[in-house]
Amino acid sequence: MDLKNIIWNKETYQEFINYLIALEDIKYKNFHSKLLGIEKSLIGIRTPKLKEITKEISKGKWKEFIEYSQNTYYEEGVIRGLVLGFIKVDYEVRKRYIDSFITEIDNWATCDIVVSNLKFLKKEKDIYYNFIKECVSSNDNWRIRFGLVTLLGYYLEENYIDEIFYLCTNITNREYYVKMAQAWLISIMFIKFREKTLDYLKENTLDNWIQNKTIQKIRESIRVSKEDKDLVLTFKR
Repeated sequence: MDLKNIIWNKETYQEFINYLIALEDIKYKNFHSKLLGIEKSLIGIRTPKLKEITKEISKGKWKEFIEYSQNTYYEEGVIRGLVLGFIKVDYEVRKRYIDSFITEIDNWATCDIVVSNLKFLKKEKDIYYNFIKECVSSNDNWRIRFGLVTLLGYYLEENYIDEIFYLCTNITNREYYVKMAQAWLISIMFIKFREKTLDYLKENTLDNWIQNKTIQKIRESIRVSKEDKDLVLTFKR
């Protein structure tokens, strides 16, 4: 299918869905659906293929694609989000589309896969930083996770680290996927900023579940020494 030159409308979008369905991988579909645990239908297409498809869409009339895009299948949401990492637009335009996309997130995989493709942040992290902080400080489950995973992927640097600790401390949302993202983020902070993260864990500012899950993730990492794995265990509650 010529995704770069297609004129998007209801008919061509349905042709696109048929194209996706033809790529179904039954084994992957069954495996991934168990991990996701959502009611939305899955076609069963691996992420590298979704990125390949999206890259072609992004070279063409991507705005029209987003306009006609539906939400029947899990893969539709992932592709719609991946587009936002490939397009070449200014801050205000991209931020508007990202802000809208976040409201559609309904599972951890869509969130995390899309964040992993926001490669423009490597060069534009300062421009987007306030927006990401606003996400973390919001009340919406998936918006918070989007912010946390974005911090994990692009902002673990010396000039951001202290404020990231502060942001984590002030999250009051206790939804499962928010807490998991917090623990994941802090465990990676331990690897990159060991001393500061040790001090943070000693301060006991996290609730028991997040503190213990963070310690578990640190201890599961192959990038952490046995000595440090034993050390963080002393902070378990």
